[in-house]
Amino acid sequence: MSLLIVSLDNTVLNVALPSMRRELGASVSGMQWTIDAYTLVLASLLMLAGSTADRIGRRKVFTAGLVLFTAGSLLCSLAPSLEWLVAFRMVQAVGGSMLNPVAMSIITNTFTDPKERARAIGVWGGVVGISMAAGPLIGGLLVDSVGWRSIFWVNLPVGILALALTLRYVPESRAARPRRPDHVGQLLVMLLLGSLTYGIIEAPSAGWTSPLILGCAALAVCSLVGLLGYEPRRPEPLIDPRFFRSAPFSGATVIAVSAFAALSGFLFLNTLYLQEVRGLSALHAGLYMLPMAAPTFLFAPISGRLVATRGPRLPLLVAGVTMGASGLLFAAFSAASSTPLLFTGYLLFGIGFGMVNAPITNTAVSGMPLSQAGVAAAVASTSRQTGGTLGVAVIGAVLAAGLAGHTYTATAFADAARPAWWIITACGLAVLAVGTLTSGRWARATAIRTSRTLEKVSAS
Repeated sequence: MSLLIVSLDNTVLNVALPSMRRELGASVSGMQWTIDAYTLVLASLLMLAGSTADRIGRRKVFTAGLVLFTAGSLLCSLAPSLEWLVAFRMVQAVGGSMLNPVAMSIITNTFTDPKERARAIGVWGGVVGISMAAGPLIGGLLVDSVGWRSIFWVNLPVGILALALTLRYVPESRAARPRRPDHVGQLLVMLLLGSLTYGIIEAPSAGWTSPLILGCAALAVCSLVGLLGYEPRRPEPLIDPRFFRSAPFSGATVIAVSAFAALSGFLFLNTLYLQEVRGLSALHAGLYMLPMAAPTFLFAPISGRLVATRGPRLPLLVAGVTMGASGLLFAAFSAASSTPLLFTGYLLFGIGFGMVNAPITNTAVSGMPLSQAGVAAAVASTSRQTGGTLGVAVIGAVLAAGLAGHTYTATAFADAARPAWWIITACGLAVLAVGTLTSGRWARATAIRTSRTLEKVSAS
């Protein structure tokens, strides 16, 4: 249920973007910030939330996250302006950061058998498919009938019910040897993601060579250098560099960034295209996107079973091929101009995204000691949110630059969106290439060595 409200919130919001833009007078960058203010804060705090939950109690942090996320949703529905909406989205994100990685840690510590864990993660990941299938329809229906503010009301009953069930059924658990807080590392992560995202989103309007954007770039580089230099020196870093000695874990991180960048860019482009160019209502736009959402829902549990029985390679190869082919249809063959090609592109992307989620999560946590499950799951979740943040930032910046001085005509939008579709195609090919490289015999050997090293460190 926690994953449902977090995932549903994003998919419902995408459908509501055009209505929000008209009522609040927002630009393309304003719409980007309604999404990225949430994903940016979420990505920045996920690892802190995972390690904190391992230290003070997973149920305690999870409960606090549910309360904060639900309260933030209520505040979003009351936002009087774009600035307040962005601020309340950040409140939501603080709560959301305490949900997914902590929930995954609870699952990891409950299902200790690898096959059972893979199946459980497949079912858990299937909720993303449910949110993608239901989100556009629920969002479209609410936006057309009540207004965009009502999309945040969906979170209230689910959040309250999830809170009651958590207090009733979820046992408290902690890591036997939790990690110490890493405030410097946390600050460097926030500076890196914040400056990078702000610079990309604001560059089309401020200018790529303006002092503001160059300052953001310099801050991002300095933060990255500081992170790479500081973290290996700590006995218990926020981001343990030893995790990345495992090729499957490193691959899962890159794949998560690529896949979720493609997803967020895909949703952002298609929502604007269907409503602003084709003139569809929010509900009809949601119905149009069902060919993408339904396969995601159907293939997520299939992917989980394949990971449990055959390993992650086949789901990753299928995901890379289908997501790359979908982007190629739009980039090279103008699929948006033909409804059959449009639906084919949606279908391919839905299959690919449905297949990619389970291998990311399972690979990230399966080779790690249970005491570090929260941190490992948080790294995977952070990679997803970082990908989502960068996807909206980069795709939105490319689209805004292409549409500068133009209206939302079919020709202008197609020309402006074509470079963005090539970026999405490249993300799909990255999933294919990295999935192939990090799922073979050599990669599994690196995972075994890394697991043994981490277990020795945990034991000592």
